[in-house]
Amino acid sequence: MFYRLILTAMCMTLTSTAFAHGTGQHVLGTVVAIDAKHLEVKTQKGTTVDVQINKQTRFKEKDHPKSTNLPTVGDRVVVEAIKDDKTLTATEVHFSSFKKQTPPPPALTQQAPAATPAP
Repeated sequence: MFYRLILTAMCMTLTSTAFAHGTGQHVLGTVVAIDAKHLEVKTQKGTTVDVQINKQTRFKEKDHPKSTNLPTVGDRVVVEAIKDDKTLTATEVHFSSFKKQTPPPPALTQQAPAATPAP
């Protein structure tokens, strides 16, 4: 009887923690516009999502988690947000800076001198 009571209590505890994650939403895409109040993200489906930013919003750069950098236009982002009525408010913005990769310099090869025709 005691074991059934403990088993029931454990099951109730585990199911209540699963429901705690239901209020958040994720937005994945590329930054189209950003300012102090909002962030516009273009998703892979081609839609643009407007996400509000406030003082509690945390920004985390992929390679530099302690950095104070903010995302810029063209950066890839994953936004964790809370939906209130029709607005999304960001709690965390994970981003990876867009870096244009410069093409490698052309390889320098030595060419053999041209053969001169025999007289």
